[in-house]
Amino acid sequence: MFTRLLALLYLLSLAQPFHAQQLKTLQAPDTCPVTTPAEQPFVPPAPYPAKPSEGSFWFGTDRLWTSLPSSGSWSGLPHNTPDDTTFRQKMIFGRQGYDPMAEPQPKLRLTGKRLDGLAPLLLSDEASNGWTRRDQPFMVTGINFPTVGCWEITAHYKTEDLTFVLWIAK
Repeated sequence: MFTRLLALLYLLSLAQPFHAQQLKTLQAPDTCPVTTPAEQPFVPPAPYPAKPSEGSFWFGTDRLWTSLPSSGSWSGLPHNTPDDTTFRQKMIFGRQGYDPMAEPQPKLRLTGKRLDGLAPLLLSDEASNGWTRRDQPFMVTGINFPTVGCWEITAHYKTEDLTFVLWIAK
């Protein structure tokens, strides 16, 4: 378990500088209704950090939240393998009271559909758990976008749904 956690933290640390760099240069087209920060932003319950990493914002409720790019866009996402044509991203989700020891593989699943054209459905991995501090556990899953474009994504966990829209670019 410890080795898996270290590997996850390493992967997340690699993604942060790339993510922030991409956010500075990319804008979604006006035709894509991307999710943007609310006037009164969501703040996760203590002991989670009030602010996410630079270039992103918290979105959701204390029952299910995630970090989204402030620009509403992700660009330059990698492929899972050299032969894979999908665009891959990992996402973390929080929930007040989530216990990674009691639920090491949470029943979190993501679904998604492209809003601006035809495309196969978004694919998501089986979720796992992680934490940066023991008192800040989160759920993590990988998602694969089959094409670039405007995507509506819904995270499903227990009785909660969290829906947002992102622009995925090359």
